Order: sequence, then C-alpha cells, then structure tokens
Amino acid sequence: MKAIVYTKYGAPDVLQFKEVAKPTPKNNEVLIRTYAATVVAGDCELRSFKFPIWFWLPFRIYMGLIRPTRAPILGQELAGEIEDVGKDVNLFKKGDQIFAATGVVFGAYAEYTCLPSTCGMAIKPANMTYEQAAAVPTGGLNALHYLRRANIQPGEKVLINGACGNIGSFAVQLAKYFGAEVTGVDSTEKLDMLRSMGADHVIDYTQEDYTKSGKTYDIILDVIANSSFSRSIKSLKQNGRYLLVNPRVLSMIRGLWTSMTSSKQVIFEFSNYKTEDLVFLKELIEAGMIKSIIDKRYPLEQTAEAHRYVDQGCNKGNVVIILDSKGIESE
Repeated sequence: MKAIVYTKYGAPDVLQFKEVAKPTPKNNEVLIRTYAATVVAGDCELRSFKFPIWFWLPFRIYMGLIRPTRAPILGQELAGEIEDVGKDVNLFKKGDQIFAATGVVFGAYAEYTCLPSTCGMAIKPANMTYEQAAAVPTGGLNALHYLRRANIQPGEKVLINGACGNIGSFAVQLAKYFGAEVTGVDSTEKLDMLRSMGADHVIDYTQEDYTKSGKTYDIILDVIANSSFSRSIKSLKQNGRYLLVNPRVLSMIRGLWTSMTSSKQVIFEFSNYKTEDLVFLKELIEAGMIKSIIDKRYPLEQTAEAHRYVDQGCNKGNVVIILDSKGIESE
C-alpha cells in the first residue's frame, strides 16, 4: 500500500512517499481503508519534534530517541471504510463508513491503517463527505473536552485565542451551541471566516491585544499561548476559567498557583478521545449545528507540501489529505 513514512525528525522533506506492507488487524482492531486524512499542527510538531521542554523527553522516549521507531506513519484523524475486523470486535462491521481520531497510534497517512475498535471512532455523519468528516475528530474532541471541563454555561462570555485552527474553529461553534457569547481572536485575513462560524465579536491580534482592552471573560480558551499569562488571568472575571491547550512549564506552575490562591481556575490536560463524544459531535453535525471548515486539499504524495503550508500558520480551517477519489465525493 502507499503511505507517507518518516525515518528521522526534521523539516517537511523528511516525509517520504513509499510502498509499505498492508497491516493486518489484531483481534480487537479494525482495518480501515482511508479515504481522507488531515494535517494538524500536532502532526507538524511530531515531525519536527518541536515541543515544550516538559513534554519533549517523555514523548521522545515513547516515539524514539534517535528516530521515530514507534509510529513512522503520522496522521491523527481520518475518515474511511472498514475493510476487515478482528474476531473480538463487536462495535463495527465490514463496510461501515467511519471517522476517527487515531490517538497515539497515528497512521492516517496510509491507504490502510489498523485501529483499536474502542478508540475515538464512530459512523461518519450522513451529511458529510469523507474529507469533511476527517477534519472533525481531533479538533472537535479537544474543543468539546475543554469547554465541558470549563463547565460552560449559557450567556457566558467566551474568548477563543487561535480561533481559526483545527481546535479553535470547533470551539467557536460549540461555544455558540452551548449558548455563549463568543469572541474569536485570529489574524486579519481570517476574520471573515470567524464571522461565518458564528462568532459574535472578532479581534485581529495583529492590530489589538485582547489582554489590554480592559474587557473580561468567563472563559478564555487559549490554543496558541501567544499572550501574557498574567494579563490573560486579569482578563478573566471572578470564577473565570483559563483553558491552556498548549501550556508551557512556567504557565503550568503559575496556573496551579492561580487555581489554589484565587477564584480563577487554570485548566490544562489532555483530552480523552471517546466514542460517545464523537457520536455527540456526529449528532450536532447531522442537526446542522456545527461543520468542518476545509482550507486546502493535497493528494497523499504531496503531504510534505501540506506540512510546509501548515508550518506557516496561515491556514484558514483544515488542511486535508485525499487518499482516494471517494474522499471528495458527496454522499
């Protein structure tokens, strides 16, 4: 089968288009024919291995100290069709059209991949193409996790910093679904996209620092952590919640202290990719409440170029890898 493989960490050019052996599902796994995958910032971070220092060593040990030995095929979310199932699998059957977050298994940049049937996987929304569905799991599940963790309530004021990325774009829509008043922060060329997703207010971070405006929020979801920690805390109302998706060590320490010594809470933790949460997102999608935003599409053999584009940080929504013509066909 065709796949994108990397045998060393580095720039996008380390990603190589190769023929590799087709996997065989274990007893608890399903074999998926992948029609569409995505490139998210996390894929680029894994490829280059540019991580905060607190995360670098343990994950380097997991992935491979010298080279990526555990998961030589990247890709964190996909949509496709189940081709085979292990003997212990009861949740899915051959022919099911699914979308999934691969978790630490990765492997979406290949024509076939095997995933445990208990991972974040569900039947794809009936009103989505494969490419649209592939762009949901990672961003959707993370956004849902953080907003639920913050106990978001109707009428609360929510600011999302980095609102046009994979996580941010779903956070905007989910916060609106939960009844919040949403302010989205991103660059000039992305503001129209924010408005189209339902943001009540938009801030161009190239022109304005939200932490200096004097406005306060019940929840700040910070995806990109490019603002002052202390000023961000001051931008919270009493009992406000500051959600750090990509925290630095110092921010984590200061966050623990803030949570212990004030009414404000700083939250940072990994999301668990649960099937029931993906089913919840599926139901919202089929009800027309949320959608995925596609920016660009690349064929599998141009995955390195897709990584190069995402590295620049200028994508408006999701960057999709098409592995089969079914990935772009309407259902």
